[in-house]
Amino acid sequence: METDRRRFLKLSCAGLAGLATATALPGQGAASPKAATPSAEPTPYPELKVANLNKLPKGTVVSFTYPDAGSPAILLRMGQPVLDGVGPGQDVVAYSTLCTHKGCPVAWRPQRQLLICPCHWSVFDPAKGGMMVIGQASQNLPKIRLRVDPASGDIFAVGVFGLIYGRHTNIVQAD
Repeated sequence: METDRRRFLKLSCAGLAGLATATALPGQGAASPKAATPSAEPTPYPELKVANLNKLPKGTVVSFTYPDAGSPAILLRMGQPVLDGVGPGQDVVAYSTLCTHKGCPVAWRPQRQLLICPCHWSVFDPAKGGMMVIGQASQNLPKIRLRVDPASGDIFAVGVFGLIYGRHTNIVQAD
């Protein structure tokens, strides 16, 4: 029996529809939605005091590591309101300093108000959420989430938005 084009297309569409239906039903098929869904548990980031807002003049740069000792980061007081900035002036931000291209350490260039990777010249703008401006990187710098204690002025790192270069997860568990 020879299959004509119309019959072949009908059988192909029916097969695809059956496959789509089988994978969409819970507990059916090879991949159930429950197995494919990542854990709803939030990642337990540590809380780390980085600086005090009252002792942080405009233009100040503070280097620190977060969320662990193998993750260099930088806190900047830009002196003007910036995207996702914290503090009364909305001018304090923090980022991982590992370039998203190959993991080289980016450096703050105050004269240009940019973070620049010396390895392949990717450039990131901390005033615009760590956005990649130019270069070979394909992602923005991971942003360190900050919280300011209104009573003391202490600035705490409380999380990371984005994946730190070279990691499957931002939290490294001690063995």
